[in-house]
Amino acid sequence: MQSWNRYIKDFVSFLKIERGLAENSIFAYQNDVKKLMDYCAALNVSPKDVTANHLKKFVTELYDLGLSARTQSRIISGIKQFYYFLVLEGEIKDDPSELIETPRVGRKLPEVLSIEEVDALIAAIDLSTDQGHRNKAILETLYSCGLRVSELVNLEFEQLFFDEGFIRVIGKGNKQRLVPVSPSVKKEIEIYTKSVRNHQKIKPGNESYVFLNRRGAKLTRVMIFTIIKNLVEKIGLQKNVSPHTFRHSFATHLLEGGANLRAIQEMLGHESITTTEIYTHLDQQFLKEAIISFHPRNKRS
Repeated sequence: MQSWNRYIKDFVSFLKIERGLAENSIFAYQNDVKKLMDYCAALNVSPKDVTANHLKKFVTELYDLGLSARTQSRIISGIKQFYYFLVLEGEIKDDPSELIETPRVGRKLPEVLSIEEVDALIAAIDLSTDQGHRNKAILETLYSCGLRVSELVNLEFEQLFFDEGFIRVIGKGNKQRLVPVSPSVKKEIEIYTKSVRNHQKIKPGNESYVFLNRRGAKLTRVMIFTIIKNLVEKIGLQKNVSPHTFRHSFATHLLEGGANLRAIQEMLGHESITTTEIYTHLDQQFLKEAIISFHPRNKRS
């Protein structure tokens, strides 16, 4: 880790003094290399020991997060600049990033919403109806927690740990993870629960589910798609938006904001955490700080 920090510090000096780049560009390059540093630190690999294979796996993980081609290209560009610098300085002989390709134009990638588009969709919700308060809570939860649609419709009250600042998510294969919860999610779920849900007649067997339809039953996946489709049409957004789009946007905005790649992977459930480990996990505070510090929703809270 020390060698990474030293080389990154020298790289920043190079960008500032010899390249004369603006502070924003230098900060972006530095953040891009730090993402690779975080990835390699877990493998105990130093900057000089990084191979093309390490970089290919790193790029694959960026793709698996559903990041836009633009974001992937920018990160890869920063890493290429870093290794160009190390070759220039004589620290390494061969550049491991030389054969790493940036995403091709037209490569099929998930849609990603801008922060402004997320705001516009949420602002378009009609809060004069009971369903409006529920729908706002749903979109805030999808975007601020990066949930899959199946995880959202199956979310139960016993999974909400608002006092601790987390929700416990049950994902694919019944794997569990903790996701830090933003103040906006807590606020909207509490408004929906107190002003709408508590006054509903709930269908037997559905009492534990957070989000219910008008008949007091658990929402279906199709209903979530319909809610989002109607809002997209309402604001005239020319994008193919689904519940999963909010999950990809969650990952992209965190990464672009400077969050640690490993933290994002864990919050998305790309790594399994057993029930016991959830409550003794050393990274709980680390994950919480990552989302509280870097998610756009929290920056405005």
